[in-house]
Amino acid sequence: MTLNRILVVGANVAGLKAVESLRQNGFDGKIVLIGDEFHLPYDRPPLSKQILTGDLDSSVLAYRDAQWFRDQRVDALLGKRATALDVINQRVSVDDGDISFDGLIIATGARPRTLPIGKALSGMHTLRTLDDALALKEQLHAGARVVVIGAGFIGAEVASSARLIGAEVTVLEAAHAPLIRAFGATTGAQLGALHEQNGVQLLCNAHVHAIRGRDRVQAVVLSDGTELPADVVVVGIGCVPNTEWLAGSGLDIDNGLVCDRTLNVGHDRIYAAGDVASWLNEWSGTTSRSEQWTVSGDQGRHAAANLLAGREAATSFSTAPYFWSDQYGVKIQSVGRTDIGQLRSLTGTPVSRPFLGVYEHEGRVVGALAINSPRAFSILRGKISSSASYDEAIQSVERFITDAGAVRCE
Repeated sequence: MTLNRILVVGANVAGLKAVESLRQNGFDGKIVLIGDEFHLPYDRPPLSKQILTGDLDSSVLAYRDAQWFRDQRVDALLGKRATALDVINQRVSVDDGDISFDGLIIATGARPRTLPIGKALSGMHTLRTLDDALALKEQLHAGARVVVIGAGFIGAEVASSARLIGAEVTVLEAAHAPLIRAFGATTGAQLGALHEQNGVQLLCNAHVHAIRGRDRVQAVVLSDGTELPADVVVVGIGCVPNTEWLAGSGLDIDNGLVCDRTLNVGHDRIYAAGDVASWLNEWSGTTSRSEQWTVSGDQGRHAAANLLAGREAATSFSTAPYFWSDQYGVKIQSVGRTDIGQLRSLTGTPVSRPFLGVYEHEGRVVGALAINSPRAFSILRGKISSSASYDEAIQSVERFITDAGAVRCE
């Protein structure tokens, strides 16, 4: 298979790492990077934190400057949206024409879910892009009444940032506790207590009925009739993979672009990476999308290497997913499967921090959760990634353990 022109669709961390990997692995042909934003690939995690609080200037977010792309002979086509894929003729359609390829890496990411109400009102926000963050930042100030819909990690980080600025913040969660799918009800409730400890009102079992306002948002109305005055509303209820442009391509779409264990989509010259990819992760034995920054970058590198190696030589992308969140001055880190098994506290509790806990399932540690315990977590992360036994994992962090206990993952 001869590759002369490789197209990477998605100017994000997955797309950038794919581009870097192509050059690092010796590809000397033409590389075209397509991005639907007018920004070079940039670091997204600070958007919900330092960008909102003003502690970081947006000018420093770019991973690489324009000169780097010129030096690497990469054509970065920004502000271009992919609209269709012709697998047989190896062409991607964009807003103003078609681009041919010999090899393709699809990294079109995901976009925020939205509510069917209130979209046209000023003051309604989602947070995914730099432009989203800058628009939200303009409306956050001391005394602003902010309602965050969704108590997941993005919602929690936005609430934390808004509170730090001095806003009056209310967080709404439809379930009876935050983060139930990720950590179970007990641990989710304990993590949710961070909001109230920092002056943020957390309302669970809260279902949005209406968004009231004329030109701009004025209030959020709940299904029980409760009316919450609001100057700013931030919707953080998850993401939807950007796969619409692949309709009619013949590729398998099921909550993302379906890939095998090597990130191949069923065509010799096409791989996927990042939030759009639903892949078979041999580490967990599950097929799913990751939506995690570190995994996206690693997938970009791996997809590019496999594309160059050829399908027969392609290797599995297998990982223990890692995630972190900074909120209210607290660092939360998790790795592996935190949705199964029994959470055993090794030191502290999610309320009395620092906390370190492991998820035990069928005699081995399958996941870990840490709060303000980065050193011990780093060791556990390595053990979990290598599928170590329970005893081996615990012994590796014995010096960090000051007490022990267990709480069932509900």
